[in-house]
Amino acid sequence: MTSTTIYHNPNCETSRNTLALIRNAGTEPQVIEYLTTPPDRATLVSLIQRAGLGVRDALREKGTPYHELGLGDPTLTDDMLLDAMLAHPILINRPFVVTSEGVCLCRPSEKVLDILPQAQNGAFTKEDGQPVIDAQGNRIG
Repeated sequence: MTSTTIYHNPNCETSRNTLALIRNAGTEPQVIEYLTTPPDRATLVSLIQRAGLGVRDALREKGTPYHELGLGDPTLTDDMLLDAMLAHPILINRPFVVTSEGVCLCRPSEKVLDILPQAQNGAFTKEDGQPVIDAQGNRIG
């Protein structure tokens, strides 16, 4: 059995679409609502590194205290940015997904298809009406 984990925010459309794509592949992932159960520092660093990102790439600006905290300052170190993300988990961009095929920050949500070991089981349309998977389980576009 393949293990899949999603660091999820149920209030985020991208995160909901990503979770739905995982389920469309017939997988019920471990869902970690990271705003209520944030990752520890080692886990967050590992997610970022394994996804091939820099710390700043995993930092969310929209709808967060990013500007109020002055996080756009280019002199801030990765450790300082991580401290802010751990103190304010809303600053962690989402959703991160972990599968046997790798780790991905799934923005847009269909990026999850690159690391899902299982094929899609049928058609899938995102919440905004954009079709992503056809009736045969093939990626559109």
